This record gives sequence, C-alpha cells and structure tokens, in this order.
Amino acid sequence: MPRSDVPRALTIAGSDSGGGAGIQADLKTFQALGVWGMSAITAVTVQNTKGVEGFEELSPRLVGDQIRAVATDIGVDAAKTGMLASRAIIEAVAEALSEVRIPYLVVDPVFVSKHGHPLLAEDAVDALRTRILPLATLVTPNLPEAAGLAGTPVRDRDAMEEAGRAILALGPSAVLVKGGHLEGADATDLLVNAGGVEEMRGSRIDTPHTHGTGCVLSAAITAHLARGEGLEEAVREGKAFVTGAIRRHLEIGQGIGPVDPGLSPTRPGSS
Repeated sequence: MPRSDVPRALTIAGSDSGGGAGIQADLKTFQALGVWGMSAITAVTVQNTKGVEGFEELSPRLVGDQIRAVATDIGVDAAKTGMLASRAIIEAVAEALSEVRIPYLVVDPVFVSKHGHPLLAEDAVDALRTRILPLATLVTPNLPEAAGLAGTPVRDRDAMEEAGRAILALGPSAVLVKGGHLEGADATDLLVNAGGVEEMRGSRIDTPHTHGTGCVLSAAITAHLARGEGLEEAVREGKAFVTGAIRRHLEIGQGIGPVDPGLSPTRPGSS
C-alpha cells in the first residue's frame, strides 16, 4: 500500500563520479536502512578509485535552494553534510538550515579525500566552525579533521578526548572523534557530549579498500536519527553498519576500492 510515514533524510554534499563516497554513498546507505534519501549537491567531482582529478562547485544560492525545496515540501527528519567546498557554500547552507529548522544535523567535516586531495578551501574552515558546527547534533571528524577543527595535533586517545571537548565548545550537541587512523586491534571512536566521554569500540577490518567510510558512517547515523532513535543508539548502529560495509568492501578499480553500504550482505564472496 502507498506510504506517507517513511523516514526522510537529506544529504548536503558533493557528487562522487566513482560512486564510492559523497551523495552516492549517502543515498545507498539511506536506501539500505529503509530511509527516503534526498540530496542537495554542493559540488561535482571528477574522481575514481585512483583519486580526485578536479571538481566544480555549484552556486551557493542553488545549494541553499535545494535544501529549501525538499524541506518545505517533502520534509526532512534528519540531515547530514559532507563536502561543502567553500566559505560561500557553507554560509548558504547555514542560512538555509537555520530557516527550515531540521530536527537533527550530522556534520561530517570533509577536509580531504581518501587519497589526500583537498575538498575544502583553507579559508572555509573558520566558517565551518562558526556557522555549521553550532547547528549540529553531531560532528564526526577523523583525526586530521579533529586536529583542524580543534587547532591541536591529535595522535593518541588523550588527544582525541581533548580535541572532542574543544570541538564541543564550538556549539554542537555531541562530537564523535573517529579513531580509525590510530593503530590497534580495535577501531575505537570517542563520543563526547555534555555528559562526558564514551568509547565506541568496533572491529578493525584489515583492508586498504576503505573509500567512502566516513560518508557511510555519518549517513548511517543520520538514517537512524531519521528513524527516531536516540543519538547514542544511532551512533552505535551507524558504527556497526559501517563495519559491515568495510567488511564487504569492493575490490574494483585500480586504486582504493569502496566500502559496500548497499549490496546484500549475502552477495557472492561476502562474509
């Protein structure tokens, strides 16, 4: 029968022509988790498994109008941001989000691609801190991104906690500092909020094919928030989802293959 009660999630991010990250990964994740996915595209990238060859930004006005179009018609239960590219786009996104008042916002502060290519202008970091983070329910930086936002090096667990608290002071409700760049048998993230710090442990999958990991994690958390789950449970479920996606990675292309958020866990060759 027709439905009108489907959870609705919006991704505000760049397009990945290789399909492994950005809005493509986000929409696959939303679909896998039973959430209606919508998109506001900020930039179009030229990339594949070998890297990002270039990108072109959309106009800030067009980005903001995409957000308004879906929020004022279809409605948005939760949203996430990914690649925001420039200060002007960040300001346009912040203005639109302030107008439409989406209940939950997950901010994946994308600075560089998996291959190390810059995806955020240097002068945009301050705008990200002051315009977007205060609107966020959750910010999900990896260690380099946490260092960039907090302004201090992040190389161990204690520094992760310190950076998380510094980012929390910028206005979000919570910060998930991802520890995937650290060595160890487990992949441990730190969830930092006003109530304290909680470790989120997960299995470390031994593979170089991790393209799209951050996008899939933040999208999965967004999907669970859209479905009405609390923040801590959404983070736990999101981490479990991305661990499965990494385990089902695809060895396609000549470079860093993508994680698999959308195909069946029982596809041939998966475990």
